[in-house]
Amino acid sequence: MTAKRASKRPTPDAIPETHSGAFSIRDVGKVYDPLGASVVALQDCSLEIAANEFVAVVGPSGCGKSTLMNILAGFDAPTSGAIDLDGVPLATPDKPAKPGPDRVVVFQHGALFPWMTVLDNVTYGLTRQGRMGKKEAAEYAHDFLQRAGGLARVAEQFPGQISSGMQRRVEFVRALINDPKILLLDEPFRAMDTVTQARMHRYLLEMNELFPKTTMFVTHNLEEAILLSDTVVVMTTRPGRIKLKVNVDLPRPRTPAMMNTPQFLALKKQMLSAVHEEAQKAFERGEREMA
Repeated sequence: MTAKRASKRPTPDAIPETHSGAFSIRDVGKVYDPLGASVVALQDCSLEIAANEFVAVVGPSGCGKSTLMNILAGFDAPTSGAIDLDGVPLATPDKPAKPGPDRVVVFQHGALFPWMTVLDNVTYGLTRQGRMGKKEAAEYAHDFLQRAGGLARVAEQFPGQISSGMQRRVEFVRALINDPKILLLDEPFRAMDTVTQARMHRYLLEMNELFPKTTMFVTHNLEEAILLSDTVVVMTTRPGRIKLKVNVDLPRPRTPAMMNTPQFLALKKQMLSAVHEEAQKAFERGEREMA
């Protein structure tokens, strides 16, 4: 029997499973304007995240959730402590992390280039980093888009020609196609209506099953955090520390129907108490600061 010749063109099925992306946050602190107002955003913040773990971070506004994510992404530097990625130093006060393709951020307000087609947006990282030529990247991205929810049908359209929910789906594809070690999601569904949010939750769960990545998901929505994640981390009010880390022991695949189960409601009750306690502290502190 004659063996079939292997195709030289990569396909999404050929992506190797990534067994890396574990990171360690050790006693991280962040002080803004240390010689002036000295706003302490983070203090002694420590967290261990396993490879391919989906972690949701919740807490009151201003508790340092986004600051911690920005330090991981390389947009900011810690004042103290250290972060390791796969056992290798990533960020310290003397050597802050730099943005890189191993850590990709999906922002709240979106970041697609409006002058580029969906296909060009998705292939931008592959060609900019020199990982593929333009033709090879286009073929690869077309396959990837099709697998990721049948998005190949909008490949030649511009972001302004598709819905906000579809734009967000394209952003996830653009992030995942670069095969990062860590996916950083900064309240990506906050500005969406309830119906669109529910659709996006389902889509993100599907993508997480297809392309598992170590994921940090910052949100104010506790139900969203429980539904999507393996672990929910509750942060204290400023200065931000880790107050509570809860394992979400719900079976996968996750479905919206789980939100009415006793197990889900018990998890929500446990976390809601911790979040409300910190929110009350933040409110009282705000009143004192204004007095």
